[in-house]
Parts: sequence; structure tokens; C-alpha cells
Amino acid sequence: MNSIRDRRTALFDGIEEGGIRASASYSSHEIDEQENEKGIDGLQDRVNLLKRLSGDIHEEVESHNLMLDRMGNDMDSSRGVLSGTMDKFKMVFETKSSRRTFTLVTSFVVIFLVIYYLTR
Repeated sequence: MNSIRDRRTALFDGIEEGGIRASASYSSHEIDEQENEKGIDGLQDRVNLLKRLSGDIHEEVESHNLMLDRMGNDMDSSRGVLSGTMDKFKMVFETKSSRRTFTLVTSFVVIFLVIYYLTR
């Protein structure tokens, strides 16, 4: 029973309710300096983490900006193709013979699709 108390005393020697008790070999100034150094190290680790995190965010934003630029260019080229197609459709509907041809082609496409879906 006495050996348990001795071990416990050795383990918790120098610790009080309020924290670490200053022993004769350490002054309160040295303890404050050690705590400051630990605090500085902790802050430096956090700053480094935030720096890496902000760098990662920057890279992600740059890649998304490039992707959006490419999408915008693709949309512009698609818009150009669609406006050309619409101009051609307008030309087809302006003349009566072209309108008949368009009706004939459309009916063949519709018939083909109906037959395709019925045989499928």
C-alpha cells in the first residue's frame, strides 16, 4: 500500500490544483518563457496549416475558373452553330418548294423512328 502512494507521489510530484508548481530549479520567468515557446509553436503550426489550406483553395478556384472559361467558349461556339442552323431553317420555310421538301423529309424521319421503336 505504501509503494502505491510512493509511485503516485512520484508521478504527480510538482502538480497542484492550479497547475504546475514552480520548483526550486525553475523560476516563474523560465516557466513563462517555456509556455510562451509552446504557444508560439502551436500558433506557427496553425499558421502553416492555414497557409497550406489557402493555397489549396487558390488552386481549386483557378482550376474552376479555367473550367468555366472553357465552358463559356464551348457555349459560344454552340450558339454560333445553332444560329447558323436556324438561319438555314428560315431559308427552307421561306419558299414553298422547300417547305414541301422539308415536310417530306420530316415525315420520313418520323416514320423511320416509329418503325424503329415498334421493332425494338
